[in-house]
Amino acid sequence: MRRRPPTALALPAAAALLALCATPAFAVPTTTPVPSPVNPGQPPASAALGPQPLGHAVGDAGGGLAVIRLLPNSQPTGSILPDLSKDLPKQPLAEAGFGLSSAQANTEAYLAYERAIAQASPMGFAVGGNAPQTPGALAQTALPDNPQATTGGLNPPSTPLDALLKVGLLNGSVHARWSDTLGPCVDTIADAQTSLASLSVLNAIPSLPSKPDLTGLINPSSKLDANTAGEVVNSLKSMSAPLSQLGGLLSGKQTEDGKGSLLSLPNTLSSRSVVKLVDIPGSKNKAVQSTSTLQVASVKILAGTPMEIDINVVSQPTLQVTSGGDEKSSSVAYTAPVLQVVQGGKTLGTLDAANPKLDVPVGVPLPGADQLGKLPIIGQLLPNGSAIPDGFKKIDIGVLRLQIAELDKKSQALTGQPFAGYQVGATARLLDLQLLPTDALGLPNLPSALAQVTLGEQVARAAAPTGGVECGSTPGPGGSTTAAPPAPQGSPPLAYTNAAYDTIPLFWTGTAFLLAGVVVVAALPHRRAKRATKQ
Repeated sequence: MRRRPPTALALPAAAALLALCATPAFAVPTTTPVPSPVNPGQPPASAALGPQPLGHAVGDAGGGLAVIRLLPNSQPTGSILPDLSKDLPKQPLAEAGFGLSSAQANTEAYLAYERAIAQASPMGFAVGGNAPQTPGALAQTALPDNPQATTGGLNPPSTPLDALLKVGLLNGSVHARWSDTLGPCVDTIADAQTSLASLSVLNAIPSLPSKPDLTGLINPSSKLDANTAGEVVNSLKSMSAPLSQLGGLLSGKQTEDGKGSLLSLPNTLSSRSVVKLVDIPGSKNKAVQSTSTLQVASVKILAGTPMEIDINVVSQPTLQVTSGGDEKSSSVAYTAPVLQVVQGGKTLGTLDAANPKLDVPVGVPLPGADQLGKLPIIGQLLPNGSAIPDGFKKIDIGVLRLQIAELDKKSQALTGQPFAGYQVGATARLLDLQLLPTDALGLPNLPSALAQVTLGEQVARAAAPTGGVECGSTPGPGGSTTAAPPAPQGSPPLAYTNAAYDTIPLFWTGTAFLLAGVVVVAALPHRRAKRATKQ
């Protein structure tokens, strides 16, 4: 029976997405360190038996269907180094990723089962920068090889953000491959997929006040006089719910159909991460290729309200990085998404590589204007669904910022660790939705962003030795390249250590001493002990 992967493998996708998506990392993926000998002359901890693969390859890809961040850039980042915290970028108060897929290949891993890892995880989360492990993930590792993928449902664990979101049915599929003799030279090294039936997030904004009366809290600024500040307070008083529920547009609780949420995805969305080797033109060697793809049909903002905004995904994003061992044979290919933003049958704008940002204002009517249902005004529509007439008196207290295609790519030459070659990495996002305050919302201690939801975070990295990945194996005993026969079940081969060198001589020596002892005991005269007699 195969040993179950350790619990520490439950969150590599979350770690990649919640920590590495800011900038690509260029270190070898984290694996078990190689133990060092106690004495300099001591043999190595272990040595492989039989023919071994010649190729060296490192690559990983990850995708997250949704990532929620509350109060971005509000918490200081801790560090074990003195005085370094003030120089590090700040973290969100809380963040969670949902529908995570991760594929990893690493020929340099010390343990065999860390050479190929495929994972599908329901979620990963962090509070104040601390990320506990979460159960419920599907994982497959190699060696040994896996002829078939593992599929199944994913059950999200309970988190502190449960009151803010509703997650539908999650399914995952993972497949990790590796060859005993050819190593990474298989069809696909690691392949992980995650699909999510539906998702609704941010039923409330915890960073905004939960009471309707903000008298004395909104302070006049250089752009907002005292009279206008008072009008904003009076307008917010008349709303049907406090600001934490955007004046009544958010439900403040979980809903099954996505209504009452800031953002919802009513249809199935999926993420796939793949690491494999591909041909290098004009060379017999291979290149390492890591690919992250997303499939999203549509996104809704404020679903079920007269001011609902539909975001239609016209073009799906794909992030692919390839390393052939040098700059010429390496590349980053990114298909930027194309999103059409529609409200009330009217196109507000199209988000693409040329126009990556769109701001949708969040306003309140000032006294003298019809309150129209005691709700805020989103975009170009009034709460009754009609267009804003000319001369309508309102003031914008916030902005819904939509942004795409935050592609960040880096590359560098490798000089010796883990091998001499070339590495390339990139990250991208399908859509960022940020709720930003304006000067009119003069509440104390407000951060630059009240909340942030990211759909489709992608990360991909690949590294190959100079000249590419060589597919082949070292000669076995007698020059043969045939792999050594497998050990019988329950009897794994001995580690290649001092004990392995001396096992056979020690066995026969011990047997000889045992037989000699039997002969000596048998040859001694047999005497009975005399009984003591009474005088």
